[in-house]
Amino acid sequence: MKATAAPQKEGPRINRDIRVREVQLIDADGQNRGVTDILEAQRVAEEAGLDLVEIVPNANPPVCKVLDYGKFRFLEQKKSAEARKRQKIVEVKEIKLRPGIDEHDYDVKMKAVQRFFDEGDKVKITLRFRGREMAHQDIGFRLLDRVKSETLAIAKVESEPSLEGRQMVMVLAPK
Repeated sequence: MKATAAPQKEGPRINRDIRVREVQLIDADGQNRGVTDILEAQRVAEEAGLDLVEIVPNANPPVCKVLDYGKFRFLEQKKSAEARKRQKIVEVKEIKLRPGIDEHDYDVKMKAVQRFFDEGDKVKITLRFRGREMAHQDIGFRLLDRVKSETLAIAKVESEPSLEGRQMVMVLAPK
């Protein structure tokens, strides 16, 4: 029978879970006490009524700090929640065009593209061909080139215009 490995705990090791002989100790006041024996470090933490927490496990020797572990976990959770809140999810918005689009309709679509870039989203421009329009793909390429040249100052082309079945697709991303 194989022995099962002990389950790994989430987060840093604390107090008796730290299994090394020596640690780089930082006391409760933030003072570096240098390389200290693990038993001495645990004694210092117990005298202060706090926990010995392994902050940098990959260092040689590992860096441990004397602090309140509950408060430490709370602050870490708060930091990660704040980071998630500040994170912007980039969406891909789609604008659909036709080869024979009227000038005013084109301007309305370009205003929408501008608004999407201002919000920080990518824009997928789809040019759909119907019926005999497939014979005039050059019109579609010219239209997408016009879009590309008009958005050159505010966007970069992420994928060049390509024909996929009956539609031509181009993806633009904000600069």
